Amino acid sequence: MSSESPDTGLKEYLGFAQAGDSPTDEKLTEMKRRKTMRRLYTLVGLVVGGLFFLVSLRTVGFSLAELIRQIPQFIEALYGYFPPTTYYGIPFVDVGQYWSFIVEENLFQASLITVAIAFAGSVLGLPGALFFGVMASERVVPYPLNFLFRGTMSFIRAIPALVWVLILIPLGGVTPFTATLAIMIDTTGYLGRLFTDELEEIADGPIEGIRSTGADKSQIISFGMLSQVFRQFIAWIAFDLEHNVRVAIGLGLIGAGGLGLELDVQRKTFNYTEMMACIILILLLAGTVELLSQRVRSYLRDDEDVEQSGILEAFVNAPKKIIESTAGRR
Repeated sequence: MSSESPDTGLKEYLGFAQAGDSPTDEKLTEMKRRKTMRRLYTLVGLVVGGLFFLVSLRTVGFSLAELIRQIPQFIEALYGYFPPTTYYGIPFVDVGQYWSFIVEENLFQASLITVAIAFAGSVLGLPGALFFGVMASERVVPYPLNFLFRGTMSFIRAIPALVWVLILIPLGGVTPFTATLAIMIDTTGYLGRLFTDELEEIADGPIEGIRSTGADKSQIISFGMLSQVFRQFIAWIAFDLEHNVRVAIGLGLIGAGGLGLELDVQRKTFNYTEMMACIILILLLAGTVELLSQRVRSYLRDDEDVEQSGILEAFVNAPKKIIESTAGRR
C-alpha cells in the first residue's frame, strides 16, 4: 500500500514541487504547474466568453426562429436586387435596369464626389499626420513629452469619422465639406500613429552617422530618420487613401454626399434594384482604389530606386513606374 497522502498526490497533479526534489524534477514540476494553470485559464476564458456571448445574443434580441421566419421575405426582396430577365431564352439578371438608373441619376458624378472627399481629406490630413507622427516618436521628443502628441492622436482615433461629421455640423451641416474635414482629422490620428510606429523601428546607424557630421536636429530627422521610412510612409498613405474611400461612402449614408447618399435615398424608398446599382458602383470604386493601392505598395516593396537615388527624384518617377507596373510591364 502506498504511503503517499491524498494531499501529496493533489499537489503533484497541480505541479507543486516537494522538498528535496532534484533540479530536473523541480523543472518538470514547474512545467506541469504551468500547463495546469494554462488549462484552468483557458477553461475560465471559455466559460466567461460563452456567458458573454449568450448575454450579447439576449441583448440584441437574436433569434434563430425570427431569422427563419424572415427568410421568405428576404428571398422575395432578392428579385428586386437582381431583377430577372432572359437573354436569348436564357434566364439572366436584367443589368439594363442597373445601367439605366446609373445614367439617369448620374451616379458617376456621385462616385467622383466620393473619391474627391476621400482624396482631399487624405491630403489635408497628411501634414498633421506627419507632424504628430514625428513628434510622438521618442527618438525626436523625449519621454514623457512625446506622450502629449501620442495622447492627441489617441483622442482623435477614439472618435470615429462619423462622429466627427456630427461634431462639425455647425461649420457647414452634413455636406461633402464637413465629410472632408472629418476625414482630414481621422487621417491625422490614424496615419500619424502608423508613422510613429515606423519611426520607432528604424536603425540607429544612419542617425548616428548624420549626427557625427555636425548636423542639426532638423537635418537628423530629415536625412537620418525620414529617409529610412520614405517607402513605408508612401505605402501607408496609399493604404489610408483606400480606407478613406470606404469611410467617405459610409459618411454619405448620413447625408454627406456621394454614392453613400444615393444608396441611403434608395434604401429609404425600398428601391432594391436601384440600391443594387449603387452597391455595384461602390464595389467597382472600392475595388479599383484597392487595386491601385496594392500596386503602389507592391512597387515600393520591390523597387530599389528610392535607396539608390534621392527621395525627391524617386517621388517624381514613382507615378510613371506604378502605371507601368499596373499595365504589366514590370
